[in-house]
Amino acid sequence: MREKNSTGGNAGRNRSHNRRVVLNFVRANDPSGRAEIARSCQLSIQAVSNITEVLEEDGLLLAVGQKTGVRGKPATQYTLNPEGAFAIGIEVRPDALICAVLNLKGECVYSENQAFANADPDNAIPAIKKMVDSAIKNCNRKRNQLLGTGIVMPGPFGVSGLSALGGANLPNWDGIDIQTAFEKALECPVIIENDATAAAIAERVTGVATTTDTFCFVYFGIGLGLGVIADGHAQRGAFGNFGEIGHIITQTGGNQCACGNRGCLETYASRMSVKAHLEKNGIDLLDECALGQLLNDGNPELIDWIETAARHLSQAISILENIFDPETIILGGAMPDALMDTLIANLELPKGSLANRDDRTFVRVQRGSSGPFTAAIGGAAMIIHKTTTPSMALFS
Repeated sequence: MREKNSTGGNAGRNRSHNRRVVLNFVRANDPSGRAEIARSCQLSIQAVSNITEVLEEDGLLLAVGQKTGVRGKPATQYTLNPEGAFAIGIEVRPDALICAVLNLKGECVYSENQAFANADPDNAIPAIKKMVDSAIKNCNRKRNQLLGTGIVMPGPFGVSGLSALGGANLPNWDGIDIQTAFEKALECPVIIENDATAAAIAERVTGVATTTDTFCFVYFGIGLGLGVIADGHAQRGAFGNFGEIGHIITQTGGNQCACGNRGCLETYASRMSVKAHLEKNGIDLLDECALGQLLNDGNPELIDWIETAARHLSQAISILENIFDPETIILGGAMPDALMDTLIANLELPKGSLANRDDRTFVRVQRGSSGPFTAAIGGAAMIIHKTTTPSMALFS
């Protein structure tokens, strides 16, 4: 990610902030010496010496030798220790639990995709605790190195006109203090985030948007969600429900949606909609691999769905371009890459759009690179970011 250098303060009350300032600088300027850190972060040499000593003891920094070719006593250089700590991201879907483990440098060291039939909280929370315990064991990590867990869920959060409606929503979570419930069960710090926003964060941190400050991410979960990063800031909305793009109406009097509306986008372009379309035509879709095989076979019913979905997505993309003026729009999530590429190839992007300009740096629409684990990766990335960055700008 592109980040400006943050500065610290020498007062004792800034100790936690200063730790993050130093970690952030070393992460972006790996390796770094104490004098370089102090000068760039506006900290005293003594403060930096104290901080690096503690961070080295905690296993977050490594001394990697001394800088040569300079006058005076060679300076010890520091680098992030990728194995010194880790974070876990869990995506809760109506039909699956997805896990990703990132080391301190944000590299994915473990992932797991588990089919899950009952996402009721009484069933899901114990299952997620078991998944977290298993991930720690399979990664051969120590639990005291766990920085926290990012729990990623589809919205909407809280009671609204879209709550608990249809197969894209999680049942019986209204009225539950989700963060408190998970922190009690997992016994670690927890961040709760909308799945589409977490997916956008994953692409910003490790995917195709690492050099992009303002973009939209259309996320294919069961339904359809939207994550927006504007000037490096994740947009959240008043109640954490920013981005319910699946319920934008793209066809007046169209398909009946579980929300009560007719013609909602996700009834035409989502995993839920392609499954329903194929089943209506006698094809039982078992999983995403079967979907990829149907595409390879040129199945006419799938091609028909792609053409319809692309038409409705084109309309929604036009709305996003003219409202948010993004550098690019990214499609990603739980769809086979080849199907996503075909969907993008079938889009009919309107000429009358703010995005239709000759001086573009990025293509108007592209596929994300994080695949089906993107939202879980985003959940873990939020924990890493909170630990190593003095400002939560990306998630504020």
